[in-house]
Amino acid sequence: MGGGQSKPAADPLIAEWRKILWGQKEDLQFVKNYQPYNNEVKELRVLLYGLCGAGKSSFINSVDTVLQGSITRQVPTDANSSKSFTIKRRTYKINKEGPVTFYPFVFTDIMGLEKCDQQGVCVEDIRLDMKGHIKDGYKFHPYCEISEDDQYYNNSPTLEDKAHVLICVIDASTVEVLDDESKKKMTRVKLAARDLGIPHLAVLTKIDKACKEVQSDVKNVYKSKYIKETMEKISVDLGFPLNGIFPVKNYNSENKTNDDIDSLILCAMKQIIDSGENFVNQL
Repeated sequence: MGGGQSKPAADPLIAEWRKILWGQKEDLQFVKNYQPYNNEVKELRVLLYGLCGAGKSSFINSVDTVLQGSITRQVPTDANSSKSFTIKRRTYKINKEGPVTFYPFVFTDIMGLEKCDQQGVCVEDIRLDMKGHIKDGYKFHPYCEISEDDQYYNNSPTLEDKAHVLICVIDASTVEVLDDESKKKMTRVKLAARDLGIPHLAVLTKIDKACKEVQSDVKNVYKSKYIKETMEKISVDLGFPLNGIFPVKNYNSENKTNDDIDSLILCAMKQIIDSGENFVNQL
């Protein structure tokens, strides 16, 4: 007590622990030039899932924004909803050099997971979607998976109907309070992807909300002790390797693009495309 000095607060920034080429155009050119090698696949299918409000739809909009060079809002979002704003399966394409030309990859958006049973998308529906059995327009039912006699059930999926890479979208600001039931559901999805051989990556969103140092400068993401510890916790809790977790800042309040925000999104996209391309070429 008495005259003792208070212990100084730990430095929130540490030595850079992952390298990234900020503002460079290599990843942008890679994404823009990508073409599937497998002739059976005209479009690489990226299936996104995650808890409600994690930022799945916003990530699609952010990728679209990066590639268009201006803010886009193709996918409807709701920042204030505690329930999944997405209730139907929908696949989104991104325009390339005109309204009738598209990039050779698509994003499939689905209802969000919720911790309670009979709320949010069924894990079995995610597994069936990975296998290509669910068509666009299907309205998810939290209490049961799609039936084989449903008009939106695809009885004979082709390789192009199936998911080629699965992305778990995780809100960095809620990782510390991720409940056991949510972890169990996310782990079940991960195991289903493993059984199907589908590559599975994690995109960590809202890094600016989770860490004030990143909020002040997004280039602090790989110097942030908090972000590093958050990624380590995700790795332990959900089984993702650290090099399979990609922190990003989605575009939400910005009215113009930012090279540093783009760099993180493009880094994630390069790995997503690489993983999906490897998967379809090994079939």
